[in-house]
Amino acid sequence: MATKRQRPSGSWEFIVRRKGVLPRPVSFTFEREEEGDNYCSRLEALLDRGIVPPELLHEKPDLATIGDALRDYLVSVPVAESDKPVLATLMGKVGGVELRTVNYSWAEAWVRALKQEAQLSPSTIRHYVGSLARCFDHLTRKPNSTFVTNPLRLLPKRYATYNDADAAVLRATAPQGQVVQVPVDEWRDRRLAPHEEEAVRKIMAGEKPAGRQRALALRWQGALEFLFDLALETGMRLREMYTLGLDQVDEGKRTIFLEKTKNGDKRQVPLTSVALETMARYRRQVAAGERGMEGWQFEGGRLFPWWDGNDSAIVLKKTTALLSRQYARIFEAAGCEDFGFHDLRHEATSRIFERTQLSDLQIAKITGHKDPRMLSRYANLRGSDLAQLLW
Repeated sequence: MATKRQRPSGSWEFIVRRKGVLPRPVSFTFEREEEGDNYCSRLEALLDRGIVPPELLHEKPDLATIGDALRDYLVSVPVAESDKPVLATLMGKVGGVELRTVNYSWAEAWVRALKQEAQLSPSTIRHYVGSLARCFDHLTRKPNSTFVTNPLRLLPKRYATYNDADAAVLRATAPQGQVVQVPVDEWRDRRLAPHEEEAVRKIMAGEKPAGRQRALALRWQGALEFLFDLALETGMRLREMYTLGLDQVDEGKRTIFLEKTKNGDKRQVPLTSVALETMARYRRQVAAGERGMEGWQFEGGRLFPWWDGNDSAIVLKKTTALLSRQYARIFEAAGCEDFGFHDLRHEATSRIFERTQLSDLQIAKITGHKDPRMLSRYANLRGSDLAQLLW
């Protein structure tokens, strides 16, 4: 076990000895006792396994800072395009931090600074923490890595939400007379209006968009229409739908069986009468080669034609991006401003709330939301519908 003493300056000196493993005793200096205890505990766990960090052998470690770890992560892992700008920002903000100082205390202090100093929104904080956590996950998996624990994975739920202490700091540090606005989560409440849904269906059916000379060229037109209907009737995620196999659909039981979802769990999704009707129509279109479905006969037992069954992360992301762009074209042509495919999940969930007497727990079973607070983000009931329930 490391020995320690506090110096007159207030800093702490730690000395680690390990006969037969370390060539000589090594000493470290930390500003806080807790930081030293945490670092030495991690170091001794490595020494117990016979792993000696390069810096203790007077060798320069390959990855000494967070910046080193970020660069290694970017060249070693197929990082999502959406993550790259975030990682570039992190490089400038925390790239110089030494990895040996990264522990849970550092993680807490960093998040606190993002709130109390940078005053970032909760969603931005989650993006920063999530991107860096994935980098640290990669670091812990490297052979003989001295980074054995990812402290960002230990942060509590709702770590990005501003609490009373954060709000107090913002008020105390604000210029006199300035009204302090504590950042809050901005919940998206975009709904699909009836006239917008009608316009989308017309575009998918081949109607020319306003101001254009010809209709959109839409490959697999019948599949696009069915996927749109399925999203509205079930609230399923895009990837959950386009990866469906025929064996996952039991029309007799009116159920789709999902083997693996975003949350990693299995889920059963009940089908409405409308979903069953649109599925039957889609099957007829495929069988007859109608509605642009020529050349597709449920190859490989798959329900939709865009995905080839390769479950690599790269292929799945490309397929998701392809379909997202396709529907973005359709929604734009239909005049649906600021509307994306994932908004159909919001719309479907809200419709279940509006049209049924199911409990929140029952709806969560259908949509796959684990956190009731997250489910409430999708339950954006129209004020006019609520008004009709009042006296």
